[in-house]
Amino acid sequence: MRIVLVGPPGAGKGTQAAFLAKNLGIPHISTGDLFRANISQETELGRQAKSYMNAGNLVPDEVTIGMAEDRMRQSDAENGFLLDGFPRNVSQAVALDAFLDGTGTKLDAVLDLEVPEDEIVKRIAGRRICRNDSAHVFHVFYASPKTEGVCDVCGGELYQRGDDTEATVRNRLDVYHRETEPIIDHYKAQGLVVTISALGKVEEVTRRAMAALPQLRH
Repeated sequence: MRIVLVGPPGAGKGTQAAFLAKNLGIPHISTGDLFRANISQETELGRQAKSYMNAGNLVPDEVTIGMAEDRMRQSDAENGFLLDGFPRNVSQAVALDAFLDGTGTKLDAVLDLEVPEDEIVKRIAGRRICRNDSAHVFHVFYASPKTEGVCDVCGGELYQRGDDTEATVRNRLDVYHRETEPIIDHYKAQGLVVTISALGKVEEVTRRAMAALPQLRH
């Protein structure tokens, strides 16, 4: 069971990846976790990534690919995995294809989480974080505080992160459309793409995803 999860920022990939991986009994492999693990363990790839990041540069594809391949070779991924955030572009997708060919395996599906762009902007730009404790998160539409701008838990000031402004979100969407979305066509040509709506409650989306992948359920 080898799955790639793809979708725009704000589609809930991380949340769905965790639920689906648990339901399917396969490890959830996220790009963020790969970077954190390699950097904290001071692997050669981690040192390379850190040097690029410290210089304010993007980490080259070959470093990210190397981390992903190392992780997919680990014993817990022998019977499958769910990739979240990798591949990020067509070059990485081609590298993944080559890696799987080399191990005599293949992807079972590419799950595309679909969310209207206006909903994505609403989801992300509506977030408000407590200045006293970033674990206290509210949403102006979906989980509003009792008093506007005030944390229900500790009374701290709520603010909008710079990464969550509408302008920033739309820029992130532009990057997604330009760099990541083309991998969907890459995998459609292989007959692997399953597209589902990521609207609704988390558990509803998970059920929808599992129903769309009947051959993978156990």
